[in-house]
Amino acid sequence: MNKLLLSTAVAAILLAGPASAQSRDTIQIAGSSTVLPFASIVAEEFGNAFPDFKAPVVGSGGTGGGLKQFCEGVGENTIDIANASRPIKKEEIEACKSKGVEKIQEVQFGFDGIVFATSSNQGDFKLQPVHVYKAIAAQVPVDGKMVANPYKNWKEIDASLPDQEINVAIPGSNHGTREVFQEKMIAAGCKEAKLPEMDKEAMTKACETFRQDVVVEISGDYTETLARLQANPSTVGVFGLSFYEQNRDTLKVADVSGVTPSLETVASGKYPVSRPLYFYVKGEHIGTIPGIKEYTEFFLSDAVTGSGGTLEGAGLIPMPDDKRAEALKAFEDGKTVAAK
Repeated sequence: MNKLLLSTAVAAILLAGPASAQSRDTIQIAGSSTVLPFASIVAEEFGNAFPDFKAPVVGSGGTGGGLKQFCEGVGENTIDIANASRPIKKEEIEACKSKGVEKIQEVQFGFDGIVFATSSNQGDFKLQPVHVYKAIAAQVPVDGKMVANPYKNWKEIDASLPDQEINVAIPGSNHGTREVFQEKMIAAGCKEAKLPEMDKEAMTKACETFRQDVVVEISGDYTETLARLQANPSTVGVFGLSFYEQNRDTLKVADVSGVTPSLETVASGKYPVSRPLYFYVKGEHIGTIPGIKEYTEFFLSDAVTGSGGTLEGAGLIPMPDDKRAEALKAFEDGKTVAAK
């Protein structure tokens, strides 16, 4: 009799599979520090607007860290949603699928810019990508040869820049912000610097190896970068535009390629260092963890991410209404990301 009961219990567990996640009734979210404040606002408002559901728990960890957790598998011990400040990568999709996460639903909800800011009492920066590359690269071209970076002051790089010691706080490699920074500032600046002839591997190393004496890589969120600026006011920090907007009383933002970052210049495409923002929903958990569908629909509503909505007031650059409607329809239709 005991054997029969044991066999029945085991069979029930095997048949249940991912449905074991039903024992958890709170949505678990992690990922991008850029998306973190937006998702936190939505989670709180969702909890207020839908009293039948618990407010989601939102953590950070960076885009890469969040997607790594997201791809750990299906079930109550894995997160439901990963916030991201870049699209999911091919290898991340493959990692997800290897652990049984097949229904990856991508939701774009707006845009953000990446800004360079100093303490408000520092000089005015009008940056070009080549300035940033020359400030932080381990080696730079001088008289046609690559040499150890000799620059100590921004004015040594270009006479138009402030007479200010070079110190830069950049996002760590776990952040989506780092990848956009690398692509749109460092890679572009490296190209502008006109490096001498070298093979592809050496070129990549020259463009992507940073000096250790003046560059600090921040693995935590933007509050850690802000703390660096407060400790050393000459530091130039790399932030999301939304974080800068929340702290503009203590920060001064730099122009990039002649454009001042703002909601308007990012939305219009004029500001060169910008990116779309996403979150990824684990389709296997919809209908198992309560509230995932409702949370996503609430997030994409006019009142939250539309023009004049709650998140625009918090610094989000909204998508056009038709694009937001497309994102909502794709989610409701169960559309999943294709292999890249």
